[in-house]
Amino acid sequence: MFVHHVFFFLKNPDSTADRDQLVAGLQTLTSIEGVKLAHIGKVADTHRGVIDRSYSVSWLMLFDDKAAQDIYQDHPVHHKFVEDCAHLWEKVIVYDSDDV
Repeated sequence: MFVHHVFFFLKNPDSTADRDQLVAGLQTLTSIEGVKLAHIGKVADTHRGVIDRSYSVSWLMLFDDKAAQDIYQDHPVHHKFVEDCAHLWEKVIVYDSDDV
């Protein structure tokens, strides 16, 4: 299993319109073959010292393996998403993990 977890930091974090546009863009990515599971999230109402609450939207995807994730990265739908939505975020952090 290959896990791809992306955290988006919006330029305008209080803008519902910007968040909705990003979420709509992320939803298009679920059509890419090889995506086993996708989850779009917002910061949960949890407050412990180890929790980072600084992001705006999270994007979690599961793939069978890195090869499937590589296909996703090069897919035209993914490139279109970046082209259409990159203006919305000021920073993106990605955590990729593979089976131990």
